[in-house]
Amino acid sequence: MQNGPASRAGGAGRPGRTESAATLSDDQLSIRDLFADFFRRQSPTSVVRAAEPLGFDKDLWQRLITTGATEMGVSEDAGGGGSALSDLVVVAEELGRAIAPVPLIEHQVAARAHPEPTVVSGERIAAFAPRPADPDGLWSLAPGGAVADVVVGLDGNEFVAVTSPAPGAGPLNFGSSPLADRSARAGERVVLGGVDDFARARDEWLVLMSAALTGIATSAMDIAVSYVNERHQFGVPIGSFQAVQQGLADLPGLLAGAQLLVHKAAWAADSADTVGNSAEQITDDVDDNAIRTPAALASMAFVFASDVAATATDRSLHYHGGYGFAEEYDIQLFYRRARGWALAYSDQDRESLRLADQLF
Repeated sequence: MQNGPASRAGGAGRPGRTESAATLSDDQLSIRDLFADFFRRQSPTSVVRAAEPLGFDKDLWQRLITTGATEMGVSEDAGGGGSALSDLVVVAEELGRAIAPVPLIEHQVAARAHPEPTVVSGERIAAFAPRPADPDGLWSLAPGGAVADVVVGLDGNEFVAVTSPAPGAGPLNFGSSPLADRSARAGERVVLGGVDDFARARDEWLVLMSAALTGIATSAMDIAVSYVNERHQFGVPIGSFQAVQQGLADLPGLLAGAQLLVHKAAWAADSADTVGNSAEQITDDVDDNAIRTPAALASMAFVFASDVAATATDRSLHYHGGYGFAEEYDIQLFYRRARGWALAYSDQDRESLRLADQLF
């Protein structure tokens, strides 16, 4: 028996859950279950496909607002839910599992830095530019920039929030993301802080994006396992072939490592908020393999999660054979986003060099 394209095309659901390697609190388990159910019902792959090429579903965003996701990471004093970065990581992983077409990660990071009431509520979409503006004050291909009313980022030595009309369109890109160039100087401009404030927000974005990439990798592995058990050749499932088994056997370990590293990075950032992030209080000891600073751990999480997502989606796609390259099959949606989402910031080699500069 050989399964045809119709059996794998644009399904209404996603594969079953692979349990997280990280130990979650009872509250985090509740958060995970809430958003896993939300994205399973509200953002099946049919919604993802319909949102292409822009990569944004306005109706999904409105429904997401009702969950409190846009405000949960903002302090209670500013009208938010007061959730820690460790909690937001749980949400980001579920978003990645669903490759949901909403700029939630960017919005949560921007809202924490600029808790303006309409941003906190989600009425106005906010984006975060993880790379500084160029000398002319342009944020190039800001994630979420095509649909955001407010963009937060670094311009020179100033960490600013700029309100201006969302263009509603952006260049076509591999990950079908709502990227767009945005001005750091044209519009209503509010100075939020300096370079250190931007660096902290960038590290938060890196951690949450790493969580989303881990979610993508998890779904890719689940899709692969499901497919190799369904697809038959020579009268047996192709998953019974040793070469296929070997290619999938190490993915759970890689995923577990990515999840643990992402949660450690989030924990370090939350801990730094409590004790104060000074060099005297939190330091790295490379010789003792003791990496503790939020900045270094955020970079490590991004580099490793990017690699794991690329590896998992690559193997899953190729185990589909020629079908893996067909638009009718869901795996190509995950394959493209595993690369496109990460490249909105930087490639792994450049981030590895930046990490090396931090540590050495």
